[in-house]
Amino acid sequence: MKILQLCNKPPLPAVDGGCIAMNNVTQGLLHSGHDVKIISISTYKHPFRKENYDPYFLSKTRFEAVYVETKVNVVDAFSSLVTSDNYNVNRFFSTDFDKALITALSEEEFDIVHLESLFMTPYIATIRRLSNARIVLRSHNLEYIIWRRMAESTGNIAKKAYLKYLAKQLKRYEMSIIGQVDGIAAISHEDAKKYLSFGLEVKLETIPFGIDIEDYRPTVASAGNEKSLFHLGAMDWKPNIEGVMWFTEEVFPELKEYNLHLAGRKMPKWLIDALDPQIHNHGEVIDALAFMDQFPIMIVPLFSAGGMRVKIIEGMAMKKAIISTEIGAEGINVKDRDNIMIANTKEEFVEAVNQLTADPILIKRIQENGRRLVEREYNNLVLTERLIEFYKVLLA
Repeated sequence: MKILQLCNKPPLPAVDGGCIAMNNVTQGLLHSGHDVKIISISTYKHPFRKENYDPYFLSKTRFEAVYVETKVNVVDAFSSLVTSDNYNVNRFFSTDFDKALITALSEEEFDIVHLESLFMTPYIATIRRLSNARIVLRSHNLEYIIWRRMAESTGNIAKKAYLKYLAKQLKRYEMSIIGQVDGIAAISHEDAKKYLSFGLEVKLETIPFGIDIEDYRPTVASAGNEKSLFHLGAMDWKPNIEGVMWFTEEVFPELKEYNLHLAGRKMPKWLIDALDPQIHNHGEVIDALAFMDQFPIMIVPLFSAGGMRVKIIEGMAMKKAIISTEIGAEGINVKDRDNIMIANTKEEFVEAVNQLTADPILIKRIQENGRRLVEREYNNLVLTERLIEFYKVLLA
């Protein structure tokens, strides 16, 4: 098959879950012998840098990157309130990217156009005009749910009203766009159920995030760090900022015997300047897996996310004992106290941390069962085959 993959940001470097998920789709398809061309948006936040890529990969995928200015413009954002335009999505549309897409569709004939996230849907009209390819939306999450949950969690009345409005706009847009694609590859069963609840007829398959398990080789590097917790995540993503702020202010003061290690790009100044000597800020780390390998317990205090958390899958593969909110663990086939610890309140987080460090049998069980879960259900080779079969159904 010939597949055109449209990415809302460069897949490499793998600085967040979205990048990792996109790259794993590409690698899986190439490994299976399919022809993949990539056109990616490059932004100020996620710039394309040629040195991050193997020259063979760039040649094999005929990789193109087009810079798009996606910074929020206050005037445009305000006007969208008046016109009801979906500014959150529309800012990813660019005439330059559209021209690159037109050229690609004119020069090559594709079987599938694979859209990475809702943010690539503004280009559907161009694809339909120039190609008979089937369009697949790879849904990383339902965007409106993230904004709705952020609205629910804020105490600022004006901010709550604005976020609710954005969530309503996004839901309306997501419902309308479903009818314009041929299929949706949802990243979790929860998301798939929500799409079905919209009542629109579209072929739907659940294909979670997968990894190459051989790339994840945990060692005993965490020995001696039994009283250490860690969080790894991009700190320019609102749900991560919200969760880490809550954990450092509400939970960590109750864990005086522990050290907290934080890593991720764009670490905010207020966190870097934290006075607590037991909070260690590592900033953006070069090797995320090596960072994970040092500590036994991973925290995921998310309250407004959607989709599926890639870092949980990676943490399980690295045999970390993970403590997560229910929202953070959504989309993953977890079982509390078997392969994860679920905690939604300050008291539950404190109790989970203390139980794990006090009970070597419990922490060992969760670490081993988490790894087994990933080996069984989140193997990228198996999931790629499911995606290919879904493509075939759409082409039949």
